[in-house]
Amino acid sequence: MNVLLIGANGQLGSDLVQALSQHELLLAVQPGSTRCDRPGSRVIELDVSEPEQVRAVVDEFRPALIVNTAAFHRVDDIERDAWSALQVNAWAAQQMALICREADIAMLYVSTDYVFDGSKRAPYIESDLPNPLSAYGASKLAGELLIRAAWHKHYIIRTCGLYGLAGSMGKGGNFVNTMLRLGRESEQTGKPVRVVYDQICTPTFTQDLAAQIAVLIETGRYGIYHATSDGQCSWYEFTREIFQLAGVCAEPIPITSAELNLPARRPPYSVLRNQALQELGIDHMRDWHEALADYLRQAGALRV
Repeated sequence: MNVLLIGANGQLGSDLVQALSQHELLLAVQPGSTRCDRPGSRVIELDVSEPEQVRAVVDEFRPALIVNTAAFHRVDDIERDAWSALQVNAWAAQQMALICREADIAMLYVSTDYVFDGSKRAPYIESDLPNPLSAYGASKLAGELLIRAAWHKHYIIRTCGLYGLAGSMGKGGNFVNTMLRLGRESEQTGKPVRVVYDQICTPTFTQDLAAQIAVLIETGRYGIYHATSDGQCSWYEFTREIFQLAGVCAEPIPITSAELNLPARRPPYSVLRNQALQELGIDHMRDWHEALADYLRQAGALRV
């Protein structure tokens, strides 16, 4: 089928280009951003905050599905000024859903574990009541609700802690790469690597998520889905595993979220259970240990 992939040069988008390679893809990137290249696919610039641009592309390409990975996700910046996040994560998503309704095509929207407040202290399922603690989480929840109100042919994917081989353009690198860099610097300087231990989640390899999305869109079963790696860990535990697998001779120092003192509040527990995928019999997400080892191997950072 024809698929319009928005954010095709991003961390998740780059893996989706490969995962959706059996489809006819139109790759859309933010104006002025790094281009992406896939033989046989068109690449265009598209500003998702300009609905008329989106409508023109839909009218020309006539996709059966729009996969929207575009997001404003500088979590702490958003806490100071939520307007840009609301414009991209909520309003633009709603406008896209309305365009999909006009054209009778499906839409996929990538959301976040940050829609929950972490008070449950057990893995969240799709039917649990959201209650975001941050402006970022609120903007993504607003996007979810507006899409659901606008058009029923939607897939809403909640995921967590993404890291991928393409890195994260909006954050200057992903968590794994940042910890590897800090760990290597610590080996040379002795400067401690401080990581929070009181935020429990499930970091997720974008390659696995992209493959899972490719399976889901073949079902035609619309709705909200959780899609993260299996298991759970704190960011401190995740960092220890990164260092061990990569042979980094540094020991991370556990600290509290209060010590880090960031502007945006994070949920203390935001593990997601992939219940809806499991009920369909298509939950292919690996355990986070296995996914991390595979990522480090592909990145050339796995200790032999």
